[in-house]
Amino acid sequence: MLLETIQQPADLKKLSVAQLPQLAEEIREFLLQTVSETGGHLGSNLGAVELTLALHYCFNTPNDKIVWDVGHQAYTHKLLTGRRDRFSTQRQYKGISGFPKRSESEHDAFGVGHASTSISAALGMTVANDLDHRHNRAIAVIGDGSLTGGIAFEGLNQTGHLKKNLIVVLNDNEMSISKNVGAFSAFISRKMTTRYFRDLKREMQGLISSIPAFGKDILKFAKRAENSLKGFLTPGALFEAMGFDYLGPLDGHDLPSLIEVFQSVNDYDGPLFVHVMTTKGKGYRPAEEKPSKFHGVGAFDLSTGKAPPKAATLSYTEVFGRTLVELAQQDPKVVAITAAMPDGTGLNFFAEALPDRFFDVGIAEQHGVCFAAGLAADGYKPVAAIYSTFMQRAYDQVFHDICLQHLPVVIAMDRGGLVGDDGPTHHGVFDLSFLRHLPGLTIMAPKDENELRHMLKTALAMNAPVALRYPRGAGYGVELDHELTLLPVGKGELLREGTDLTIVAIGSTVIPALQAAQALADQGISAGVINARFVKPLDADLILGQVRATGRIITVEENALQGGFGSAVLELLYDHNASQVRIKRLGIPDQYIEQGTQAQLRSDVGIDADGIEAAAVAFMQR
Repeated sequence: MLLETIQQPADLKKLSVAQLPQLAEEIREFLLQTVSETGGHLGSNLGAVELTLALHYCFNTPNDKIVWDVGHQAYTHKLLTGRRDRFSTQRQYKGISGFPKRSESEHDAFGVGHASTSISAALGMTVANDLDHRHNRAIAVIGDGSLTGGIAFEGLNQTGHLKKNLIVVLNDNEMSISKNVGAFSAFISRKMTTRYFRDLKREMQGLISSIPAFGKDILKFAKRAENSLKGFLTPGALFEAMGFDYLGPLDGHDLPSLIEVFQSVNDYDGPLFVHVMTTKGKGYRPAEEKPSKFHGVGAFDLSTGKAPPKAATLSYTEVFGRTLVELAQQDPKVVAITAAMPDGTGLNFFAEALPDRFFDVGIAEQHGVCFAAGLAADGYKPVAAIYSTFMQRAYDQVFHDICLQHLPVVIAMDRGGLVGDDGPTHHGVFDLSFLRHLPGLTIMAPKDENELRHMLKTALAMNAPVALRYPRGAGYGVELDHELTLLPVGKGELLREGTDLTIVAIGSTVIPALQAAQALADQGISAGVINARFVKPLDADLILGQVRATGRIITVEENALQGGFGSAVLELLYDHNASQVRIKRLGIPDQYIEQGTQAQLRSDVGIDADGIEAAAVAFMQR
């Protein structure tokens, strides 16, 4: 097999162009076999096989820098850069990352996981090359989804302004362009990339502009004619207006053509935008027919494309999505917003039931949150459902556009806490820290999926900024109340009395705290448990009353310890002259947590039931 001969990109270059299609098929078979067993991002990687081969065949990493946007399409890149033997460990505990990672390989030019960063990063590398008088190239590979992010356009704008030799490759697997137009454009683009054509064009421009009296007018007319033809045949006018030369669209599965283009642009001067059309899920019919279902997958049956039956327990995401539909059907002012994640946030239910009040803004969290603020300013009740890790991108909008104006926007933060196999770029473990200091913002987290329903109703009724945070994955299977009630804002609940110490937990750590308290009781330690419910405002009366009775308190959170829930309790004790109370904080330590199952990672940082029990025993012994 050809794939077994490839350990580094230099090995790829030993193959002839005629051998590369066979290698592409071997890679697809390898990806299908591996990902069907381990899970991962399948569809985008199947679609990017030929594009990746062409890039590595024509450029020389690590001297040349290939910057992958998000990294969902970088599996072939990993196989070509020495990680084939370890690929079965990708996204597994102590295995390789599912995304490019600088500490993992010298060929991973930039660590990614969040969208729309590739152009800005690659421009930085291009400028560094110029400052160091190097002649290496930087190539940003960005998908059509990531191109919806505002930072991508900021990067394009700066690149066009600086006129740097950056190559941006758009891996487009969504736009519909007819085959005839695509084939003609690909032919024209390949011819336009040759050095002869570029030199001839420059010479003709100089010659025409030198004609007395009429030269400049003729040149303007010729330029308008060229732009009109390109605008009619291709979508490149926008990128040329931003200072790029545009090539494409090219067939992203035609290896000889891709290689011809990339070889010819290796010494291209100025910003270049190469538009490549690919098929998401290429080579695997189930993924081609249902690309959204095969974007990120767990293990599945390769022969049928079907995943194992789901557990009967509803996920927090589904409970949230269905509850929001229920509440919106009762209140015509409720609207829903997502940033390119309708399925991932559970808003697909809302989109189906109430499409006129559902808005997908694309990968544009800043815009989505500000858009929500605008709706709220005009009398609506927007719910912006965004993963916790991606809410970090819209911090200023939460401060400036929502909280400062005290607008009733509900920020529904899915994937709060440790998310598992996507690793440190996706863990949502900083939101409590970066949100709780904002004046006027109420922050709440449910102990289970039933409490999530009541919290959502409460949040929509508050007429104020609210952040509602809940974890990834299945709930506990508790019975869901049919009637929703309003929770008293800023009030927790005492779930268990105790005389030796008090465990104050928030969100996903409440049930483990109860389990730990029961185990402690078996050892003769009486531990009370408080479900705080609210990070802000805290239930001062309940917490102070319990900790003054026991003299010891353990706080538990699935958030960074710095500035998080435990810090809020410490501040509460200090402000109420109760600093003599002994306190132990459990949460995410001051480090980035790698990938693994949620259960494994929670055990590692000591916030599962066993970890809480062990910490309490040690605490009592001290």
